[in-house]
Amino acid sequence: MGAGILSDRAIRALFDGGKLAAGKTLDADQIQPASLDLRLGARAYRVRASFLPGPSARVEDKLARLSMHAIDLSQGAVLETGCVYIVPLLESLALPGEISASANPKSSTGRLDIFTRVMTDYGQEFDKIAPGYTGPLWLEVSPRTFPIVARTGSRLSQIRFRKGHAVLGEDELADLHRAETLVASETPNVSGGGIALSIDLMGHGDDGLIGYRGKHHTGVIDVDKRAVHDVFDFWEPLHNRGSADLILDPDEFYILVSRESVHVPPLYAAEMTPFDPLVGEFRVHYAGFFDPGFGHTDAGGAGSRAVLEVRSHEVPFILEHGQIVGRLIYERMLERPEALYGAGMGSNYQAQGLKLSKHFRA
Repeated sequence: MGAGILSDRAIRALFDGGKLAAGKTLDADQIQPASLDLRLGARAYRVRASFLPGPSARVEDKLARLSMHAIDLSQGAVLETGCVYIVPLLESLALPGEISASANPKSSTGRLDIFTRVMTDYGQEFDKIAPGYTGPLWLEVSPRTFPIVARTGSRLSQIRFRKGHAVLGEDELADLHRAETLVASETPNVSGGGIALSIDLMGHGDDGLIGYRGKHHTGVIDVDKRAVHDVFDFWEPLHNRGSADLILDPDEFYILVSRESVHVPPLYAAEMTPFDPLVGEFRVHYAGFFDPGFGHTDAGGAGSRAVLEVRSHEVPFILEHGQIVGRLIYERMLERPEALYGAGMGSNYQAQGLKLSKHFRA
C-alpha cells in the first residue's frame, strides 16, 4: 500500500487494533471521512502563557510549573477570551511506526475564532504528531473574540492520519484540476504547492452582504448548542457599498467567503494553508481540513465555497475583490472513504456560501 490519508474505515481499524484509544465511548459521528474529532477531557488548566513541552519533557511536567488553576469541565465551564487553557483530550495514540498525524481546529471552532493547537509529550511543534507516537494528546484552547462554554466531550479539534508523503506536486495538481475542476476558476493559479483561492467582495443578496465582523464584549457561546444564538448579538454584517474592497482593522476578526467554489474528489483530501505573510499581513482560515466529497456534486455539494476566517495583524490592510488569500493543498487518500462529506452525514457546511458557524440561528 502506497502513501495517503487514512479513511474512516482505517481510523476504525486503528481503534480496533488498540492504536487509538478513548476515555469514553466514541460519539456516533466522531469519525469523519478522513479525520477524527477530538474531545475535551475532564479539566482545563489555565496557564500563564502558551508553551511547547520540547524534546525532554511531558506536557504534564510543564503544567505542574505553569498552571494557575484547574477548571472542572464535567458540567460545563466558561473559557474567557484572551486566556490560554490546556486541556487533556479523551483520545490517546499508540501509532504504528509508519503512521503520522496532523491536527486542525474544526470548521465551527475556526468560525468562532477559537484558537486551538494539539500538543504531544516531547513535542517540538504544534498540531504535528510524529510517526509512531505513543502517549496522550493535549489541546491548547484560547478564545480570541467570544467567551465560550465548553465541557467534557466538546469537540473543538480534529486529527488526520497519514502514511508517508501524499501531497500532490504542482503538475499532478494541475492534471487533477483539469480532470475534476478543483476550484471554479477560468485561470487557476497552481503554484507554491497548492491551488489558489481568492476573496469575494462583490456581495450577496439584495443588500450586497460580503461578510461579518465579530463584536466585542458579547455574551458566551455554548460550543455544543446549534442554532440558539442571534447573529446580531455577536456579529456586525458588512456590505459592499460601491467599491469591492474591505479594510481589515488590526486584531479584528472577519468571516468572509471565497470567490471560487471548491471541489474535493472522493479519492483526495485537501487542506488550506496559512497565507504567506510576504503577500499580505493577515492570516486566513484557522480550520484547514476539507474532507473527501466537499463540494462534490454526487454528495450534494455543488457550488460549495470556502468560508474564510480572516484576521489582520500589525497594520490595517486593504483586501480587494479577487485577491488571492489562500492555497489548497491536495493529498491522496489510501482508499475511498465509506462516507463522503455531506452524503447523508448531516454535514453542516456542504453546498455552503457565506455562512456563520452552526451555533447561530439562520
